[in-house]
Amino acid sequence: MSSGDGTPAAPLRIALLTYSVKPRGGVVHTLALGEQLQALGHEVHAFALGKGQQGFYRPTSLPFSLIPFGELADDAPLDARIQRYIEAYDAFLGNLPPERFDVYHAQDCISANGVWRARAQRPTPIFVRTVHHIDDFSSPALIKCQNDSLYRPNHRIVVSRVWQQRLRDEFGLGSEVIYNGVDLGRFRPPTPAERAEARASLGLRDAFVFLNIGGVEPRKNTLRLLAAFEQARQRLEGQGRAALLLLAGGETLLDHRAYRAEFCAQLERSTLRDGHDLRQFGVVADAQIRQLYYAADALAFPSIKEGWGLVVLEALACGLPVLASDLPVFREYLTPDQHALLIDPLDERAIAAGMLRLAQDAVLRQRLAAAGPGLAARFSWAAAARQHADWYRLWLAAQAVRA
Repeated sequence: MSSGDGTPAAPLRIALLTYSVKPRGGVVHTLALGEQLQALGHEVHAFALGKGQQGFYRPTSLPFSLIPFGELADDAPLDARIQRYIEAYDAFLGNLPPERFDVYHAQDCISANGVWRARAQRPTPIFVRTVHHIDDFSSPALIKCQNDSLYRPNHRIVVSRVWQQRLRDEFGLGSEVIYNGVDLGRFRPPTPAERAEARASLGLRDAFVFLNIGGVEPRKNTLRLLAAFEQARQRLEGQGRAALLLLAGGETLLDHRAYRAEFCAQLERSTLRDGHDLRQFGVVADAQIRQLYYAADALAFPSIKEGWGLVVLEALACGLPVLASDLPVFREYLTPDQHALLIDPLDERAIAAGMLRLAQDAVLRQRLAAAGPGLAARFSWAAAARQHADWYRLWLAAQAVRA
């Protein structure tokens, strides 16, 4: 590291804050970014809410603190839970010396609210929020949490130009775009032996396997995916081919119990056999994520809203053909039929047709599989970390001038 005049620049002290230790996008982002900032020589400390956990969903070289929030019933009202989480963050950060870090960088509305409340009593250096996407919340507590987390920080980072534009148009706020990355040392195309081992370990035999990672929730469009898969499976079965859908993931802050109950009822009414045509893994161990990519024949990812789509990038890096939603954020880096098959996520027949096309068109699958790793290689966490460090320094310098 060096300053503008060529002299060595002092390492930055950076606090990265997230609401969970489970494998959600913001948490994945926190660890990957922090580790790369650490590799650049900066002092990085991660903070997360933790209830009984010993650490993050995967090992990390980052020093971290888990913020306790006491007993909270699983059926406690959402607004009450949000308030408790924010208060726990506020109380914990309020005990830190304000000069402990140069940068306080929050990845979500809960940690961001904790930062701004704590710093209201004792001003801290710059406060940054990464806005992965903007949600249409109905909960009053979450609406306020999101709005405060957008307006209160000194600076905002977004992970795509789509969300930069929306933040400007809908909230009148400026932001800087820094794309997500992917760990290319971990996510890479499997060898034939690795793929055979992954499929054998899951007992997949000759079935054409669709994979979805994200959990059963409205934003991931799981109900339409289930209906589309049923249609595609029936067509493939009529051609003498077996098909299987793997569903993994599900850790979330929000209460999706009603949606999940609807999913279970739809599954019960369908021709699909749970555990046979469909397998639900829930939140899986970190080591199993790559195994699922290696075992699958295609990623089926018809989500309704994404900030960037880390799952898509990981699948591409693994050489897995991708079916994704035709959303502006995906068109920011995916070329239809070259990098992925893009479909209308609101039309279950279009989703089913896309799934069938991937299952039936070997040439298409080979083309997508070949293009994926090269595209993924354009996005690295190391590059993202360098961009973050550059912006941190610019913002700190500007603040010093104003002071």
